[in-house]
Amino acid sequence: MNALPDAEGLYQTLLAGVKPLMREHTRLVGVTSGGAWLVERLQKDLGLPGTPGVISSAMHRDDFARRGMAASAQTQLPFDVDGSDVLLLDDVLYTGRTIRAVLNELFDFGRPACVRLAVMVDRGGRELPVAADFAAAHLTLPDTQLLALARGNDGSLRFNVEEQA
Repeated sequence: MNALPDAEGLYQTLLAGVKPLMREHTRLVGVTSGGAWLVERLQKDLGLPGTPGVISSAMHRDDFARRGMAASAQTQLPFDVDGSDVLLLDDVLYTGRTIRAVLNELFDFGRPACVRLAVMVDRGGRELPVAADFAAAHLTLPDTQLLALARGNDGSLRFNVEEQA
């Protein structure tokens, strides 16, 4: 891979792309940890009241036995999920397995009226039939590389690539 995508630039594209997906009572929910960082900023930049939700895939992962519990934040949904309009946000969409796990977690809290998905990067490689309603960028990476969003102490965003075994 040549250059990493500019995370701050893609955040601006995501912000613009999320605006048309917003309805009167849409609730933002970020997938830990990159998606949680995104909804934190989006909630503020969109001028939305209240606190965005954070959701963890840890308890519903199909590789839980191998990975165990993640040290990331646990699910916090500061609203009634039943009948709500939920916009899920994540940093990178890859196989679709994390989104499947997150949907299972969300439905443990109730039955939303609608769930949509927006991501910063769709890197392809789907193993499940999951598609984003909006992706700020599409990127192809080798299966041996993991693209992850990182956040600096000042709140700035950047991407890192890690080699997987």
